[in-house]
Formats: sequence, structure tokens, C-alpha cells
Amino acid sequence: MIRNDGRSILHMDLDAFFVSVECLRDDRLKDKPLIIGGKSNRGVVAACSYETRKFGVHSAMPMKLALQLCPDAIVISGDAEAYGKHSKIVTEIIREKAPLFEKSSIDEFYLDLSGMDKFFGCYKWSTELRQKVMKETRLPISMGLSINKLVSKVATGECKPNGQKQVERGDEEAFLAPLSIRKIPMIGKKTADFFYEMGITRVKTLREMPVGMLEATFGKNGRIIWNKAHGIDNSPVVPYVERKSISTESTFETDSIDVKKMKAILTAMIEKLAFKLRSEKKLCSCIAVKIRYSDFETTSKQLHIPYTSSDKVLIDKALGLFDKLYTRRILIRLIGVRLSKMAHGNYQINLFDDTRDEINLFEATDRIKAKYGAGALMRASTLDTGSKLRYDFNAFSG
Repeated sequence: MIRNDGRSILHMDLDAFFVSVECLRDDRLKDKPLIIGGKSNRGVVAACSYETRKFGVHSAMPMKLALQLCPDAIVISGDAEAYGKHSKIVTEIIREKAPLFEKSSIDEFYLDLSGMDKFFGCYKWSTELRQKVMKETRLPISMGLSINKLVSKVATGECKPNGQKQVERGDEEAFLAPLSIRKIPMIGKKTADFFYEMGITRVKTLREMPVGMLEATFGKNGRIIWNKAHGIDNSPVVPYVERKSISTESTFETDSIDVKKMKAILTAMIEKLAFKLRSEKKLCSCIAVKIRYSDFETTSKQLHIPYTSSDKVLIDKALGLFDKLYTRRILIRLIGVRLSKMAHGNYQINLFDDTRDEINLFEATDRIKAKYGAGALMRASTLDTGSKLRYDFNAFSG
């Protein structure tokens, strides 16, 4: 792999984003140990302030354990709609200034500044953009600048909170060398434990492993890990284009009045669309259901909801809309669903009331679907219908 030394990639990450937004809304929360998430003992931590992190609290931790570690913490449920709104404000500021940017999550951005050194000086320009974001939003944001996405992201992590760092061209390996291997993206706890057993704790030592050994152990990911340890990453900044909606619909071979069957089909549709949302790290805040009767009369209803990508939430809303729509009690020839008003964000944003068991279930099913396809794992009630469904992102017009 050839390293692209001509690039200048900026990574920007809003610090403790959910917490920062809550502190904007109520300044009494500033500098307090704050946890956002499900308030029950079975809930989980969606986000936490830096004041709680020093006690070992982190996101996705069971709330019961978090409160044992930090019993004085303030716990609030969170407001997904507010987080989406503030994320959009930051996005628009970056869109106005950046030549090319990628929004990788609700609070994280990559900007390709390649070539701008000729005119501005990338670090000076980046500093001014960061100051503009903070001035106009009053939200803290950190940034890292280097020749690629990998090193810039690690640099951002090293200067948090509310800091900035440039890794000069040619200094990538020296910068990464003393860091823990856990600082390398894609090296999680299990992979790290494997290296720890071999006495490898720092990136510098990881580099000394033969690439063939890594490939034999981790397959193609072994080569990726080797490249990352050497600061090599040619992945492009993908231009940010905000898709407005995703939808699907199904026309029955024979017009039907079987409500149970139609609800099963609707459930299967939601499962597939919600999985697509999560795989693209997106959330929706509007759901619409459409039906077409046998006489071709078409009607639809929509509902605005807090940002989500949860099967459970969306299925409940869709079935409720269907019950309100289906009033004529005559045969139906088509049913459809659309998810719209989308924003970037991880599923974690919805987990203010979910339990750890539910999170584990979602993560496990999504891993299976990602490997074998969206129809590989479905609710029992949809087995006879879901596998026949197709996506049509322009189909819904009701």
C-alpha cells in the first residue's frame, strides 16, 4: 500500500456532545458528574461527563454499575431531538466553510483540506474553523490534523477535551509509537487482550510483529492492523450528502383483507429499513405508512418522533399508523412505509431507556445481518413475508 503524503485531513469531534448540549440547556449542570441514559437499574449509560469518567464510568456501561462507581452522579434521560438539532447547526457551519467534508456520526467530521496549504495554511484555517464552531454554538470541539483520517482521529483523541493537535507530515510513526495499542481504531478489548498476552502493549512493539503473523491470526484485518500501526491509511473522505428518506412498499399478488398478514409484512419492512439506518449510522425522526385499496384509492399518515433507529420503536409507531389508516375494511392491494427527516448518529442515541440485554441483542442481530444479509434473521411472525421484500428508495409517494 502506498501512503498518500499529499493529503491534509482534518478530524473534528464534539467533546462529550450529549453532555455539552445538556449543559447549554441548563448551565447548573456544568462541571457536575452527569450521566445520560436509562434511569432504571437495568438501563445503560448513553453518555457521561468527564467528571464521571475519572471514576471509570463510560458509555454502554450498565447504569447500576455506573452509579456504584459514581454515586453522586446526576442522571437524566436525554433529548435525542435536541442533539440532532445542535448537530445540524455544526454541520451547516462546516458545510459553509469546508471544500469537502464527511459526517461520520452525529458529532464527528472529517474534512479534506488537500491543496489548501498553497493559499491559507491548513492548520491556521482549521484553527479558525474550530473557533467559529465554538463561538457560534458554544459547544466545545477538538480537532486533529495530519495526512490521513487514522492519524488525525488519534490526534484528536490525544488532545481532548477542547484541544487541537497537528501531526506534521513525516511524524506519523513517531507520534503513534508510544501510544497504547487501544488507541488504534478497530483494536477492541478482545484484540487488545490477545496482544497483551504476548507482552505487546504499545504501538511501537506492535509494529515489530511480522505482517504475515498478523494476517495468519486475523485474516485480512491483520494487514489493516499492521498498516494502522505504521500510520498508513488511504481511506478517502466521502462527500457528505444527506439522504432525505428511505422507503419500501409491497404490492400483493392477490388483494387482501388479512390484517395479521399485512401487519407481519409491515413489521418485516421496518426491520429491514431500521437495519439499513443503523448500518449507515443514521437516525430518522419521521415515519409514514401508506396503503392502497383495491379500488386504487391511496392514503397515508405520518408521525414525527424523536430521532431513532430502533426496530422496537418504529414497529410500534408503524402498526399504530396502520390501525388509524385502515378504516374502509375493504381489500388492500399495496402497503408501504417511509422513514424520513434523517440525521447521522449511532443507535446509542436511542438507548436512554433500553437495557443492557436489549443492547446486546441488537448488536448480535446486526452482526449476523451484516454478515449474511438483512433477511438472515427475522421475527418469527415475518418469516413467510420478509424475505420477499425489496427496497425501493423512490417508491413511496403517498
